[in-house]
Amino acid sequence: MAAQVMNSEGMLLAVLADEDTITGFLLAGVGNVDLRKKRNYLVVDSKTSPRQIEQAFKEFAARDDIAVILISQQVAGQIRNVIEAHNRPIPAVLEIPSKDCPYDPNQDSLLTRVKHIAGFN
Repeated sequence: MAAQVMNSEGMLLAVLADEDTITGFLLAGVGNVDLRKKRNYLVVDSKTSPRQIEQAFKEFAARDDIAVILISQQVAGQIRNVIEAHNRPIPAVLEIPSKDCPYDPNQDSLLTRVKHIAGFN
């Protein structure tokens, strides 16, 4: 039996990033707060510990209403081992740039996996 990919409400994006990036996604309509007051985003700043980031990532990954986790590459670097251990197709994990840290394809775990599978090491 195939896993349920979409519920009747649709699926969400989760975002872990700096305040400016989160604000942009919220203005685009990505934000969601469910009945349990659970948000689909985490604002990461200098006071946010790697443990808090890891906990939020794992919570988003375990939710059945999240299809994609967007994480800024700078934030992803703080929990790289957790991201690399994530091997489920849903939610997909995509690393995005932030305004203060440009995208570096050499650090992107998804791109690294694709290169490995395609034989472009």
